[in-house]
Amino acid sequence: MLPIPLAALAALTGACRRPYFAEWSVDGGTTWTPCGVHAGSASVSADRTSDVRYSASATLTGVGLGAAGINPISTNVRLWQGIQGSRMTPVWIPAGRYTVGNPQEGRTGITVELNGLEDDVRAAAFPVARVLGPDSARAIATTLIGEALPGTPLAWRAGVDPDTMVPQIAATTDRWSVLAAGRDETGSGTGIAAALGAECFFDARGIATYAPVPTTADPPVWALARGRGGAVIEPRAQATADSLYNLWVVSSDTGDGAATIGPVYRWDDDPTSLTFAGPDPVNDPLAPQRLGLTWVRVRTQSYTSALITDIAQAETIAASKLADSLGVRSSLALAAVCNPALEPGDVIAIEVAPGRWENHLIDSLSYTLGAAAMSLNTRTTPRRVT
Repeated sequence: MLPIPLAALAALTGACRRPYFAEWSVDGGTTWTPCGVHAGSASVSADRTSDVRYSASATLTGVGLGAAGINPISTNVRLWQGIQGSRMTPVWIPAGRYTVGNPQEGRTGITVELNGLEDDVRAAAFPVARVLGPDSARAIATTLIGEALPGTPLAWRAGVDPDTMVPQIAATTDRWSVLAAGRDETGSGTGIAAALGAECFFDARGIATYAPVPTTADPPVWALARGRGGAVIEPRAQATADSLYNLWVVSSDTGDGAATIGPVYRWDDDPTSLTFAGPDPVNDPLAPQRLGLTWVRVRTQSYTSALITDIAQAETIAASKLADSLGVRSSLALAAVCNPALEPGDVIAIEVAPGRWENHLIDSLSYTLGAAAMSLNTRTTPRRVT
């Protein structure tokens, strides 16, 4: 969750004002100029599974089109959502830093489509093939981000080791694939983030970020009781098995005859879980039949990468892959409790029914600037009914 004072967090479930504004810059973010946002026009979406973490649309006022204003080449836009409780000055929460697409001048202002800075990195493809490393993940990522977006900060969240050594990479054109989770023509992983068991994205402040893959076992950052402060929680379970895997096989694949690291296996070993893969689906796949566990189903997926250099790294990747592929997907509509500080990957505790609490991992969220409601798409770990 983005930084937010406790007083502002408490104000969300009571009577509070929700002011908002935008800023634009044509010098890479060195200077920012405030502008207005037409009422009800700015919608914000954040999604862990999308090509860009943050996207939005808005109608901007008080600024013109052109090289010294809104244009699709050099302009960046930042959106801000305020929270102002009783006897409080507004607390401003960033709602994304964006590149500008398809600006159109209309009666109420300039309508823009906004996408996260990942798009700028993708656009800065390598003009010629190049060899990167061997070097630390920090050194390579800092260079590649700095070439595409000069002056952009890079953050490494706790749980990701930026000093992990990355072996030599032959990069062709796609800069973002090297930074995140790309694959070569053989299907072998070439992305630094995936090789660290992490994910790479630009956060709501426009900071390039490497973060651990979140799990439903992470501590909740926010708890919301049913009916608290007039809040209405409407869970809508979707119960899909799409992209659900409960057994992962991870190994290195250098392609140069070097010794292979792994394979390393990681599976759902919780007997109370609906996605339990059995006591040992690798070495004893017949155990469920022998033990009468007739409900066990194994869904296997594999991952290989030339960037894996030791067993510990393979273990980390396997754990992150498993964590990211378990859980039943749900949809939550939160009325009167829009919390703009929430981020995809956050875990929140929700009272989904009177007296029944669940931890939900946010995969995506959306809200309109100034609105009191928001929508969340989440995952929660299913438990087998006994």
